[in-house]
Amino acid sequence: MLTSQRKKLILEQLATDGQVIAKRLSEGFRVSEDTIRRDLRELAGEGLLQRVHGGALPASSAVVPYAQRTLVETRGKRGIAQAAAEMIYPGQIVIIDGGTTSAELIKCLPATLAAIVVTHSPSVALALIDRPLIEVIIIGGRLYKHSIVAVGAAAVEAISHIRADTYFMGVTGVHPTAGLSTGDMEEAYIKRALSACAAETVVLASSDKINAASRFAIGEITLAQTIIVEHDTDAALTRPFEQAGVTIVRAGA
Repeated sequence: MLTSQRKKLILEQLATDGQVIAKRLSEGFRVSEDTIRRDLRELAGEGLLQRVHGGALPASSAVVPYAQRTLVETRGKRGIAQAAAEMIYPGQIVIIDGGTTSAELIKCLPATLAAIVVTHSPSVALALIDRPLIEVIIIGGRLYKHSIVAVGAAAVEAISHIRADTYFMGVTGVHPTAGLSTGDMEEAYIKRALSACAAETVVLASSDKINAASRFAIGEITLAQTIIVEHDTDAALTRPFEQAGVTIVRAGA
């Protein structure tokens, strides 16, 4: 079998099963595990999968530049954003992450909402300028341009002094075994710190992030108390999260 054919079959199995195991692939294709590991390395280098110990998981597609991500699956993101907005109550302190779904969340907030929003996203802060009843607290630090958020030691220090009701977390991967993940190491640190200072963490998970993984782990799936998904997300994909004790909220159609 040609290498290209084997890689195609690996990707097809990955799409069907949600993961591949190197040893099983080696036995199925009757090639060495070294050959399979080389295939997986090359596929990972093309951004087609995410390697993990012993095999690979689907790679998150949510890794393109911010401007391009704003054009992807807008309807699904709006539904998730609306469901998230309905979880914010007057007088609360909420943390809103950076990202395109968070940008939609800001648009869904009622004009009469009086609350405190903490964010490390300049974009989120600017979008709230015309909301006189919402106090905005900006976390500063080094700007991570891919997600347009502040990261670094200064941001972590500022976050440590906050006690919030809810943190609305953006991720690039939500997977039953790989957990919550993102594409940048410092951003993963920031997300863990934000989650630690909130009473509840709510993950905003559009369809391209479910059952996918990125390079840097934020934490186990149980770091989140709630995951908001699109209304038509396959129940088989969300069942492992519910079995782990995480509440699944389906956005309206």
